[in-house]
Amino acid sequence: MTHSNSATDQALAGTGVRATGPVHANLTAPALVAHSLRKSEGRLSADGALIVRTGVHTGRSVADKFVVDEPETSGDVWWGKVNQRLPREKYEVLKGRVQAYLQGRELFTQDLYAGADPSHRIRVRLVTTGAWHAMFARNMFIRPKAEELEGFAPDYVILHAPDFQAEPAIDGVKSATAIALSFAEKVIVIAGTEYAGEIKKSIFTVMNWILPERGMLPMHCSANIGPAEDAALFFGLSGTGKTTLSSDPTRRLIGDDEHGWGPEGVFNFEGGCYAKVIDLSQKSEPEIWAATHRFGTVLENVVADAQGHLDLTDKTFTENTRACYPVEFIPNVELSGRGGIPRNVIMLTADAFGVLPPISRLTPAQAMYHYLSGYTARVAGTEKGLGSEPQATFSTCYGSPFLPRHPQVYGKLLQKLINQYGANCWLVNTGWTGGAYGVGKRMSISHTRALLRAALAGELNNVEYRTDPFFGLAIPVRVNGVPDEVLDPREAWADKAAYDQAARGLVARFIENFTTFAEHVDEDVKAAAIKSAA
Repeated sequence: MTHSNSATDQALAGTGVRATGPVHANLTAPALVAHSLRKSEGRLSADGALIVRTGVHTGRSVADKFVVDEPETSGDVWWGKVNQRLPREKYEVLKGRVQAYLQGRELFTQDLYAGADPSHRIRVRLVTTGAWHAMFARNMFIRPKAEELEGFAPDYVILHAPDFQAEPAIDGVKSATAIALSFAEKVIVIAGTEYAGEIKKSIFTVMNWILPERGMLPMHCSANIGPAEDAALFFGLSGTGKTTLSSDPTRRLIGDDEHGWGPEGVFNFEGGCYAKVIDLSQKSEPEIWAATHRFGTVLENVVADAQGHLDLTDKTFTENTRACYPVEFIPNVELSGRGGIPRNVIMLTADAFGVLPPISRLTPAQAMYHYLSGYTARVAGTEKGLGSEPQATFSTCYGSPFLPRHPQVYGKLLQKLINQYGANCWLVNTGWTGGAYGVGKRMSISHTRALLRAALAGELNNVEYRTDPFFGLAIPVRVNGVPDEVLDPREAWADKAAYDQAARGLVARFIENFTTFAEHVDEDVKAAAIKSAA
């Protein structure tokens, strides 16, 4: 419903927007769905999920993200391709134009939390023209109780105008799309893109800015907790198995993407999930599949027939099809969003060169090195191009697009926490074995799960290890349920000389990437770095 003037003033307090049109504050999912359908923003699937299109932007607009250059914060920002400078005066122009655009339109506001730990959460107010964007935010973030909404004062404001077109000559940006973060003013402007992931990742960037000053580590990882209340973290880029491997029927899921680690343990930043659903299988991912087929879920760019029956294999609009739903749609979840101090830190890589071991134990210095490296490999071609050379990908801290501070800040925090609490650290390769992509085969998921369960159960703490000659990694000699030859990547190759050549090639890639942050790390990390093999 449209609120009275006093309610409207409260709904827009701190946003700089003085609305002349209707304002809908903190509507629940059914009301937001009704408004979305009334506004022809989307349609319902056969199961009641809201299907929407995001137009020309079906993913994040990386080149259009800016951080405002402000004297209060400028010295601490990691400036470059990730964090592009936007002069303060240009930001003021962009913000003012977006505020003026919003004030004459029908608006939807949501007051939400980011951070399951009450001591370290932030209050977020979203102002948007999209009913479905408001629903997305309501699904993704933590929903306050009714009594907590009384007098809600935001720490950060998001001015969201998906249909507003920025003007580079006027606003100082590169295109009609702009994502601008002001850490001093605590305002985020998102314009010219309907892709809702920009809302989620802008707040993740904010948490990456705030928490290090408090001595806490923000992380792009999934997390779960076992029967012994033992928390585990899973770092990994897209395609490494982060979501799949952290979803274990014997362990409760804390969250699938964004977390913080501090003195009280691990806590989820979010209250929902944003799952990629292209080719999603009911058999292999039954929980996510079920969440995709129900009322209350938002489906981005998913194809459905005239009756609303979904085709999750259809890539007509994008391969980046998404489902956004509250975390309680998933069974076996830790609804508090919190866990204890992590006992195990797992770094996942899908090595398409087929040379890294399926599991190896890392020292704290090695853990910081691999955390700063953030390595995985993507296959260059489609299934028809099986002989294509894999492409090495390095994303520092497994999330460089969302780091407003220098990577060393996060790396040193991780190393400190690992040393302080004695967490076990593991590098797990979910990629190829017996040869590179096109020759070898993908690592068996059953072997990977067996290795992880052994590690999480403490079964690998006192076994015999050998040191890999190329990467300096400690590899267990024997693990119950896993063939010995699988543990040694070189033995899995028929052509040992080819393995040696491929291993040297990956070593060279690690060495080249390390030059980007070598001057910023301590001597123990430099000593733990992968070096050229003799």
